[in-house]
Amino acid sequence: MRTPPFLLGAALLFWGWQTGFFLVGLVMAAALESARFINTRWEFSDEDFSRIWTFCGLLLLAALVYAFTANDGPARFSSFFQRSTFFTQRNAGAASARTATALIRWTPMVLFLFVVAQAFSSREEIPLTTISLFVRRRWKKAQKLGQPLPSVRGVNAAYPYFAICLFAASMHAGEDSSFFWGLGALLTWALWAQRSRRFSVAVWAVALGGAVALGFFGQRGMGQLVRIMENYNPQWMSRFSRGRFDAAQSKTSLGEIGRLKTSGQIVIRLEPKAGSAPPAYLREASYRNYRAQAWYASFHKDDFESVLALTNGTTWVLLPEKTNTAAAVNIACYLDHGRALLPLPTGTARLENLGAYVLSKNSEGAVLAEGPGLVVFDVLYGPGATIDSPYNPSEDVGNVPDKETSALDKVITELQLTNRDTEQVLRAVNGFFQDKFSYSTWQGGAHARSTNETPLSRFLLRERSGHCEYFATATVLLLRRLGLPARYAVGYAVHETSGQKYVVRERDAHAWCLVWDGTTWRDFDTTPASWVTEEGRRRSPLQFLSDVWSGIRFMFSKFRWGQTYVRQYIFWALVPVMALLFYQIVFRKRSRRRGRTAAEAGISVPWPGLDSEFYQLEQKLAERGVERPPNEPLSSWLSRALETIASVEVNKSFRELARLHYRYRFDPQGLNENDRAELRRGVERCLTRIEEVKPAAAKS
Repeated sequence: MRTPPFLLGAALLFWGWQTGFFLVGLVMAAALESARFINTRWEFSDEDFSRIWTFCGLLLLAALVYAFTANDGPARFSSFFQRSTFFTQRNAGAASARTATALIRWTPMVLFLFVVAQAFSSREEIPLTTISLFVRRRWKKAQKLGQPLPSVRGVNAAYPYFAICLFAASMHAGEDSSFFWGLGALLTWALWAQRSRRFSVAVWAVALGGAVALGFFGQRGMGQLVRIMENYNPQWMSRFSRGRFDAAQSKTSLGEIGRLKTSGQIVIRLEPKAGSAPPAYLREASYRNYRAQAWYASFHKDDFESVLALTNGTTWVLLPEKTNTAAAVNIACYLDHGRALLPLPTGTARLENLGAYVLSKNSEGAVLAEGPGLVVFDVLYGPGATIDSPYNPSEDVGNVPDKETSALDKVITELQLTNRDTEQVLRAVNGFFQDKFSYSTWQGGAHARSTNETPLSRFLLRERSGHCEYFATATVLLLRRLGLPARYAVGYAVHETSGQKYVVRERDAHAWCLVWDGTTWRDFDTTPASWVTEEGRRRSPLQFLSDVWSGIRFMFSKFRWGQTYVRQYIFWALVPVMALLFYQIVFRKRSRRRGRTAAEAGISVPWPGLDSEFYQLEQKLAERGVERPPNEPLSSWLSRALETIASVEVNKSFRELARLHYRYRFDPQGLNENDRAELRRGVERCLTRIEEVKPAAAKS
C-alpha cells in the first residue's frame, strides 16, 4: 500500500523538528522523496533486501549498546570516546527508560537505508522472507524437504516507517502542544487517502475532530498530573528512597530483644587519591530530635535545596567558600532505584565526576542524589567547615526527653562532669564508655524492668553493653544535658582494606556523635573500638564467595551504568563487521554480473534464476541495437525492445516469456518442471522467429 505523495518526507521533517535532528531529517526526506522524480530503479533481489535488513539490525544493535552505556546520542558522538557522563539526561527516569527513549528516537535513522532501498527498487513490495526470520525458516525447510513452497506475501514498508517516525517524534523534550497538532495533521493527511467512501466528508471530518479533541484534553490532563507530581519536594520523596538510611528519621534498635543482624555484603568501594589517608567515617545523615527510640531530623518542608552542577555537568560544589580540601577519595556506591543518600566524609566541599541527574542537600548534612544505579565519583574534603547548619540552642542543646534525665544525671554525677571545659568532658565521656562498657549485638530481657526504666537508662546504669546506636544516643543526650551542642549521625565506618582500595560492608553501618567545637561540627565516636573485631567474628566462612559475586556485580554495573571504557571496544569490534557487510551490499552487483556470464557459459551457478534462457533474448536484442543498461528495469527495457519487433505473435510470446522469467528469477516458489521447460522451449522459438522478422521502423 503506497503512502500519499510526500507524506513520508513530511513525517521525517516532523521527526527531525521534534527530536532536534532537523538537518538530518531534511536530508533524509529529500533523499527519500527524490524517488518520485528519479526514474532509475535497481533490481534488488531478495538476498539484497535481506542483507540490507541485516545491516539495519546491526546498526540497531550498535545503537542499543551506545544508548545503554552513553545516553548522549548522535548530537554528542565525540563523548563516546571519553568517560561517560549523564548530565545531559539529568531529568530522565531510570537507565532503561533513557536507553529506550534514545533508541526509539534514532530508529528512523537506523531503518532509513532499508526504506530507501525499497523506494528505488523496481518492486513495490518486499517479500516477507527478507525481514521475517520465522517465514524464512519455514520456506527454507520446505525447500530442503522438497515440499511445495508456502506462499509468501509481500509488504510495503512505507506505512510502518511512517508510524515509526511518529512514534520516534514523540520522544521529544518540549512541553508545548506542537507535537500534538503536528501529529494530528500528519494522521489526517494519511487517513484522508484511506477514508471510506460510504460516508460523506462532513461525517468523516466530525468523527476525526472528536477524536482529536479527546486526545488533546486527555494529553493536557496527563501533563498537569505529571507537573503536580514533579512539584513535590525532594524531602517528601526521600521517604520512598530504598537506601540504607533515611534523611528524615533513623529508627534505632534500642530496647529490642535478640541479636542485631548484619550482613557482609559490600555496599561501598573507595580508593584514597594522591597519598591521602582514607576517611574514618562516611556519613549519610544526621538528626536532632530523639523520641520513642528513634531519631528525627528537624528540617522544615523546604529544607532540601538543589545543588547546581558546574558547566561540565559532573562537578558539584557543596561549600563554595571552602578551599581546605587537601584530602581526596574515589567512592563507588549504588543508588538503589535511582535515588539514595551519598556516603561522604565529614568536611566534604566538592564532588567531581559524579554523573547524577539531580543533587540536593539539607541543613543536617545529608546529600540526596538521583542518578544511575551506580555512581563512581571523587570527593574533595578536609578539616573545617561542613555543609551542616550551625547549632540551634533549642534543638542541639536542650532537646533531651524527660524520661532519660534521671539516668543521665546519675552518670554526670558519677563522672563529676560539671564545671569542666568541653575537652575535659569529651575525654571523660569517651573514657567512661571505653573502660566500663562492652560492645554487643545481643540484647536480652532477663533483668526486671521498672515502670520508669527506659532501654537507654538500663544501658547506662545496669547492662552497660550494647551496639553503636546505644553509645551514640547516650553520648548525644549526655552532652546535651551538660549544655554542649551535639547531634546523632549515621553512616559507615571505613577500616577494611582490599589491596590498594577499601571496601565497606553492610555490617560496617555505624552511628556516632557530632559535637560542635565553636565553629563547626566534628565526629565524636564513643563506641568501644572492639566493635570492629566483634562484627568480624560473625563473618560467614563463605564470605569469599559473596565477595566474588559482589565483584562480578560491580564490574557489570560499571559497564551497565557507563562507568567504564568497555563500550569503546564493543564499538570498534562492530565497525569492521558493519563495513564488511556494507561492502557486500554495495559491490554485490558486480559479482552478480559475473555470475550471469558464467550462466551463459554453461557453468552451474548457485543463485536461482541466473541460468534463465531469457538472458539469451536480451543478448540477441542487444545485437539489434536494443541494449539494456545495468540500471534500467526489465519492464522499461521490454517496452523499448518490443518497438523493434514487427511481429504481433513474437511480441505476445516475448511478454509471456518475460512473465515466466520474472517468476523464475524472483518468486520464492520458482517454476515447476512444466513451466521451466516452457521457458526453455519458448526462448528457442522466439530466437528463431526474431531472426525471421524484420525490425520495426523506429518512431520519431
